[in-house]
Amino acid sequence: MSEPPKCCICLDEFTRPASLPCGHCFCLGCIGEYWRINGACQCPLCKAFFPTRPQLKTDQTLHAGAPAEEAAVPLKAGEVPCDFCPAKRRAVKSCLKCLGSYCAAHLEPHYQSEDLGRHLLISVVKNLEDSVCRLHGKQLNRFCRSDRTCVCDVCAQTEHRGHHIISINKEATKRKFKLKWRRMKLEQAIQERLSKAEKIKLSADLSGENQKEAWAQNKDLIRRLEEEISELQRRNTELEQLSQTDDDLHFLQVCVKLESPLHNYH
Repeated sequence: MSEPPKCCICLDEFTRPASLPCGHCFCLGCIGEYWRINGACQCPLCKAFFPTRPQLKTDQTLHAGAPAEEAAVPLKAGEVPCDFCPAKRRAVKSCLKCLGSYCAAHLEPHYQSEDLGRHLLISVVKNLEDSVCRLHGKQLNRFCRSDRTCVCDVCAQTEHRGHHIISINKEATKRKFKLKWRRMKLEQAIQERLSKAEKIKLSADLSGENQKEAWAQNKDLIRRLEEEISELQRRNTELEQLSQTDDDLHFLQVCVKLESPLHNYH
């Protein structure tokens, strides 16, 4: 038995095969990404060059053996759903121009259309609108430590030129380490106040005939300690939730918003 035909780019069975004018066939997503990355419409096999982007049409007959609803599996934790699927299939790319995330099927027009083919596609991100520079329309992938803000590559070369700029991932790693230390200090402060409140209550219980008077004297002190404990626990919970954020960009954006409160956690 002959093996089913395979795409020479991904070396796997065809998924939505598309034929080029030269006659060679590739997965629509594979050839679309190949052209997008290389910036030219050329056949990877025979090197035929197409001055204008060919209209790519999928050949469903070659696709018959592939799973039709491959992307319809339940979403896993951290996966982003397609913005255009009623069934909310897993998104495979996000478009910075359209500000949308697409599954493989709904991404097809970005590979088929010459206009959509110029859009910048990136790995899927959550909170897509917050991941784009409002000034230049580019992906926010750097952090300016001088101004404590997320910037794009153009910002780094213009408005923030000469500033202390590092990658989003590197800054997030540093801040998550500091966040862990702050949580340890908070938990220590909570335990100290719990211990102090317990000692005051125990002292009042052992005061014998003056127990009622001792409780009256320490009532306000215990109340203040309980309020401090409640506030510290609230802050600790807030930091715990923040530390569990998978998206480094979103993590930094939240940190920046909470900058002043975070400095008060020492």
